[in-house]
Amino acid sequence: MVLLALLAGGAAQARSLPDFTDLAESNSPAVVNISSEQKTHVHRNLPKDFSIPDLPENSPFNELFKHFFGEGMDDFAERETQSLGSGFVISSDGYILTNHHVVSDADSVQVRFSDRSTYEARVIGSDKASDVALVKIDAENLPTVKIGRSSDLKVGEWVLAIGSPFGFDHTVTAGIVSAKGRSLPSENYVPFIQTDVAINPGNSGGPLINMDGEVIGVNSQIYSRTGGFMGLSFSIPIELAMNVADQLRDHGSVSRGYLGVLIQDVDRDLAESFGMGQPHGALVSRVMPGSPADQAGIRVGDVITEFNGRQLLNSSQLPPLVGTSRIDEPARLKVLRGGKERDISVVVGRLDESPAQVEAESPAAEPDEIAQLGLSVIDIDPKVREELALEESGGALIGGVSPGPANDAGMRRGDIVLMYDGVDVKDAHHLRELIEKSADKRTVAVLIKRGDSPLFLAMRLRD
Repeated sequence: MVLLALLAGGAAQARSLPDFTDLAESNSPAVVNISSEQKTHVHRNLPKDFSIPDLPENSPFNELFKHFFGEGMDDFAERETQSLGSGFVISSDGYILTNHHVVSDADSVQVRFSDRSTYEARVIGSDKASDVALVKIDAENLPTVKIGRSSDLKVGEWVLAIGSPFGFDHTVTAGIVSAKGRSLPSENYVPFIQTDVAINPGNSGGPLINMDGEVIGVNSQIYSRTGGFMGLSFSIPIELAMNVADQLRDHGSVSRGYLGVLIQDVDRDLAESFGMGQPHGALVSRVMPGSPADQAGIRVGDVITEFNGRQLLNSSQLPPLVGTSRIDEPARLKVLRGGKERDISVVVGRLDESPAQVEAESPAAEPDEIAQLGLSVIDIDPKVREELALEESGGALIGGVSPGPANDAGMRRGDIVLMYDGVDVKDAHHLRELIEKSADKRTVAVLIKRGDSPLFLAMRLRD
């Protein structure tokens, strides 16, 4: 009886596990292996401390040295490199979605299906910012995948990947959704789907499939200390990938929405200084003059808590929402300013991908000591103001930092204090006055400019 119960329990557990056979069978014909070739020119240098001997003109060794080292030390050799990846067919007339890094700078691209049929492909367009590329082969009536919605995914849900890891065609792996909306340090516009599906080099560009057989992501990256799979895989949401693919097909390039703000996270101390119950949202540290945000009345120190009805838990959620917004159409923002929420409508602009960078060094001057903070500040002369691309007036330059609240907050020599406790700083003397007025507060928010980047710091005046 006990044995029968154990067997029955094992059978029930087996029946509860997912069966991926139908998903693999129905989707594999539309998944392809992609191989690309790039021709690069490499410098042919002789080995260190090696020189070609002075040989007679008719010496048989001349051809030997020419074969291994070229005609001389300054020769260039052409080398072919190959990269492998995956992709999947999104339309029966030959459009295939893959990753930008799979076909980047490729001189030739080949696509191979599960039935071993092979086609030469051309790159329709490629977008580095989202790591999405669209290629086209000359074929008709191709099998296609079914496109789903990543927004319907739930953490813990089973998902399937098909690709060509290390060149092993049409390898199937499975796992669960580990998290949604992940932001990676090198990516601003992609809210990645994190899974524990085994992904390795060669899987890039392949589909991530839900249990309904729908593609809900494009496998793109892994986190690894070894170069191989370590349980952390990241996929591009299919809605974003298809939006990019449509733009690449129709226009050959991608346009992204633009607000014109620099933002940062709200930590616990900053939340306290702004009177927030808990940290959330995107803190505006700079508003670009003439930008959509500037025209809509967004100010430095505002905390954007919602964008088009989507609540923002952290600042990394805002760029992909803005980037995929319709250009020249209004977006609804909810902003926290002075402890009160307000609604702001802003017309989304078009992103310029190449903003100018400004750098300058701090001048030498006699600082004004503010002992209670461990801080010394300097007025900014017109020449320095021009070099730093600052406004015509305002701000105080930090000449030195000693142990104290300023040092604990992370301030450095060369930083420029632009705002203190919600008030624009006019000069060094004005900053001293603002500090004296806030002496009864526990924590204040201080906006500084470091290099070309504005940054809010929370300075704790007393515990």
